[in-house]
Amino acid sequence: MSELYQSLSHSKWDCKYHVVFVPKRRRKVIFGQIRRHLGQIFDGLARQKECQILEGHLIPDHVHMCIAIPPKHPVASVIGFLKGKSAIAIARLCGKERNFSGEAFLGPGDTPFPRSALNWSKSANTSASRKPRMDKKDSSELLIQARFSATPKLSR
Repeated sequence: MSELYQSLSHSKWDCKYHVVFVPKRRRKVIFGQIRRHLGQIFDGLARQKECQILEGHLIPDHVHMCIAIPPKHPVASVIGFLKGKSAIAIARLCGKERNFSGEAFLGPGDTPFPRSALNWSKSANTSASRKPRMDKKDSSELLIQARFSATPKLSR
């Protein structure tokens, strides 16, 4: 029975997940050179996260994978890691020139957002943007005016 379960310091576990990856718009893109290298890419990435791919099938429009993930790693983060890093590896394999690692992508002072999106005013919580408070006298007069202006006028 000890061969069935793997163990961590305080637990025995057997967590296996059946995962299916589907390319965008279910395009048939998993063939040829990509298909030859994709199994090795997934296996290497899974070992980085202490996971083991038990079984996998590469079909032209999707990938089936049975993967054992230790309970100390969240399943969603492992799957996100596999999908993201494998996409980068495939892009580099196909010769894409785009810089996926983010190194030297932006120069000093550059932002990934358009300049118009960064024209924010000061935060509402700063004291510089607050208006001076109204006097009690002024606020009560405004309240009375608001009450009378909001009531419907009766026509005679």
